[in-house]
Amino acid sequence: MVERRTPFYDIHVALGAEMIKGGGDFMFPKAYANPAEEHINTRTNVGMQDLSTMGEVDIKGPGAETLVNRLLVNDVADMVSGQVRYSTMCREDGGVIDDVTVYKYNGQHFMIVTGSGPRKKSAQWIATNASGAQAYVTDITAAIALPVVQGPRSREFLKTVVEEADLDSLEYFCFTKGRIGETEMIISRTGYTGELGYELYTPAEEAAVLWETLLEKGHDFGLKAYGVLAMQTLRLEKAYALYGNDLNENYTPFHVGLDRWIKFDKGEFIGREALLRVRDEGAAERWVGLIIAGDKAAAFKDPIFAGREEVGYVTYSNKGHTVAKTLAMAYIKTAYTDPGTQLAVNIGDVPTTATVSSTPFFDPKGTRLRS
Repeated sequence: MVERRTPFYDIHVALGAEMIKGGGDFMFPKAYANPAEEHINTRTNVGMQDLSTMGEVDIKGPGAETLVNRLLVNDVADMVSGQVRYSTMCREDGGVIDDVTVYKYNGQHFMIVTGSGPRKKSAQWIATNASGAQAYVTDITAAIALPVVQGPRSREFLKTVVEEADLDSLEYFCFTKGRIGETEMIISRTGYTGELGYELYTPAEEAAVLWETLLEKGHDFGLKAYGVLAMQTLRLEKAYALYGNDLNENYTPFHVGLDRWIKFDKGEFIGREALLRVRDEGAAERWVGLIIAGDKAAAFKDPIFAGREEVGYVTYSNKGHTVAKTLAMAYIKTAYTDPGTQLAVNIGDVPTTATVSSTPFFDPKGTRLRS
């Protein structure tokens, strides 16, 4: 099997991280020390993660906006330059190919950022559907490294090192150009932790020095690197889906609770007719949150029961280190998805009480994101 490494691979190893293979056959740092401490530090100070495994697809030309609007279920026609928008990208049958963010530079220049696991599939899907469009599609992933700086002190820290960018006025889901030292970058106020945070789209050949600089300069702000285990628990507390177990082509945005980003009134887009049918008929199962009794987390595909009836399965479970509860996300038959519903999940063949919960589990109003 192919093994892919980001520009930060040697740094991760030098910092003592255990490397594991993950989405897109990339090697990810599992943790640098204690993943629970990495989680808590990101919630209280500043954390930094390598997300260079994400894919970046550049789209330019007079037909760029038309192409992007056809690919995504969300509407990009009303976006302004410097804005970021979240969307799913679906097949004709409504199955989710990927969940992405789209960046608008101007009316003829966009960038779609894909997930790590489906990166190559998504880039190929975009390129294939660009055939005949007045737009030029380029996969620029290899040229970009993506360190992300997340946490309540992230702005305070970055203001000490970033030049040529006004971070105080940079709004949530917007981006701007900036510079750290001699490294020019795109600074995006986005993230996957549920915290105030920034993603730094950086030239790959300058990335290693930048990482070392950020670690050194961020010491006084409590900055510490975090690995994929902390990323998983941070996103679990916010009920953010991860492509693969949680989100894939077998499900539509309605199944995952992402239908609020479908804009049917914009007109034609790939998957529109199938998604209209799901909207009208209703989804047979939904992806919901569970609070599990005790300290033992469930495993992927652990079955869930209502009495003797099997009604679903777990997609991810772990300890929510901030909320101090054992959490899970699961696909469950729609009839059993009301918050407060008592179910049982078989953890190692031991029935364990699991209560359907509203999500996100942490900061449900998103006030920390918009701090």
